[in-house]
Amino acid sequence: MRDLLSLPKAHLHVHLESTVRQDTLRDIGAANGVEVPAHDGAFGGFAAFFAQNDLVRTCLRSPGDFRRIAFEFCEDEAAQGTRYAEVSFTAAAHGERLGDLDMPLTAVREGLSAGREAFGIEVGLLLDHSRRRSLDRAWSTLDLARRHDGVVAIGLAGDESYPGDPFTAVFAAARDAGLHVVHHAGEGEGPASIRQALGPGRTERLGHGIRVLDDPDLVAEVRERRIPLEVCPSSNVALGFAPSLADHPLPRLREAGLIVTVNTDIPALIGTPLATEYARVRDTFGYDDAALADLARAGVDASFAPAPTKTRLRQEIDTWLTAP
Repeated sequence: MRDLLSLPKAHLHVHLESTVRQDTLRDIGAANGVEVPAHDGAFGGFAAFFAQNDLVRTCLRSPGDFRRIAFEFCEDEAAQGTRYAEVSFTAAAHGERLGDLDMPLTAVREGLSAGREAFGIEVGLLLDHSRRRSLDRAWSTLDLARRHDGVVAIGLAGDESYPGDPFTAVFAAARDAGLHVVHHAGEGEGPASIRQALGPGRTERLGHGIRVLDDPDLVAEVRERRIPLEVCPSSNVALGFAPSLADHPLPRLREAGLIVTVNTDIPALIGTPLATEYARVRDTFGYDDAALADLARAGVDASFAPAPTKTRLRQEIDTWLTAP
């Protein structure tokens, strides 16, 4: 059984605002006059999720705040064996809240650049937009993505009961601009949300996508089109989308011939960083090192990393698997 911290990994589904260290949040909160309650490590489902997101947003105010969380994201991911990450960030919402649309994204990019220099990790940005928010903000998100280097994709997040159809023109324009598109779909809602994302939504991966199994015809389509799934097992359990890790559909997704990648989604909220997520998958489903290497390769292959990065990471995974 090989060390999972040393397994080279790509991390494709993780929200920057949900990676903030508790000590960092307390520091930033104190500097900005926001009281941050002690965190006992317990997680209370959706109510806790929304409350923590609101708290993080309230605390983050200055360029230094955004630079710090981005830099520390790189440090923490590198310690987990992540070599390449695509981190989601709700840039337009922060910019509107603070009266400067560009400042949060500029500061995050600066933090990621410093993190790359310090820790050797490559990071691309995925700007997300809540389905519950306005079309105007979605266009602002696209505008930011077009104007800032380092943004590889945009996509929809948030409550999937809100339809994606109002935003289709935004994502058509994004693809025309050379950006990738990735939507959350098939987590809280069923096959209809996935079909919308794959069709007019023009998604290239499925953020979560676990409910594809509800429709055999859709399984066949996703398999034939080789659409990767960004699966986040511990998050799905914590948020009530799977009854337990043992009952999570990850093995059935793989058995159906789908491309499955392993991710954390909200690691700071549930205390499950990426290597721990891999360990939980290994221990729960009895996967050996070869299966874990396959999952890591799937993450690399599904990423939007440059071709040389993908080649290097595949070689590093092979070395991990074959070394004594």
